[in-house]
Amino acid sequence: MRVSMLGLLLLSALLPDPSVAQKETHTPVALVELFTSEGCSSCPPADEVLRQVNGEKTKDGVLVIGLSEHVSYWNRLGWTDPFSSDVLTQRQNDYSDRFRTEGPYTPQMVVNGREQLVGSDRSALETALAQEARRQPIELHIIKAALGAGQVTFQYSASGVPANSSLAMMAVFVDDSARSNVRRGENAGRSLDHVFVVRTLTRVATLRGNQQKDVLLALPAAARTSGRHHLVVFAQEPDLGAIVGVDAKPL
Repeated sequence: MRVSMLGLLLLSALLPDPSVAQKETHTPVALVELFTSEGCSSCPPADEVLRQVNGEKTKDGVLVIGLSEHVSYWNRLGWTDPFSSDVLTQRQNDYSDRFRTEGPYTPQMVVNGREQLVGSDRSALETALAQEARRQPIELHIIKAALGAGQVTFQYSASGVPANSSLAMMAVFVDDSARSNVRRGENAGRSLDHVFVVRTLTRVATLRGNQQKDVLLALPAAARTSGRHHLVVFAQEPDLGAIVGVDAKPL
């Protein structure tokens, strides 16, 4: 097929400048951390909110990546949450100090490390997510990732990192879904469903500039490797400050 010079010129005019197109197609991402527990009767509605928004885009174009972070302090009240972790309890305690709440509570959501709210309050969540549409995050990408016996190996890149930064580079191994039949406690007799359940959360590097790195992430013995999983990585300012870059990849 022959294409005239005029046709080529028109085609060129219609095609966007590559640098502009890249900026326009970049998707802002919000990490929504839900601190929850199977021993808490107020938590299932918040678990459902996270299920509804996880992996979806808001009307402002913000992609939501959720994390179900099960805390351990409810375990003494009749039901031991099989997904609970003292590491996640400490993370919530640190957020409590930062946000100056009266103490940790469930269900609590934290949006990109910037705002906290009651986890079942969908309206408050949507307001917080709308704020993230105006942010300019760093470019954080998982280039490749593979799940092996007791470990995840992956490579990531970070660009657009501000000078003099000292960002915590975090890696999270999650079960895409999980279900429990709760036999005791406030939710006794209920079957509870969860999404993006955190099995391990580890600091793997410190970002002080643009970076590309290979990482081996060891998994705890309790983390099952069957089923579906994701690797989530995010960069966070010191002292559990703002989360300024997020990416996720299925394993």
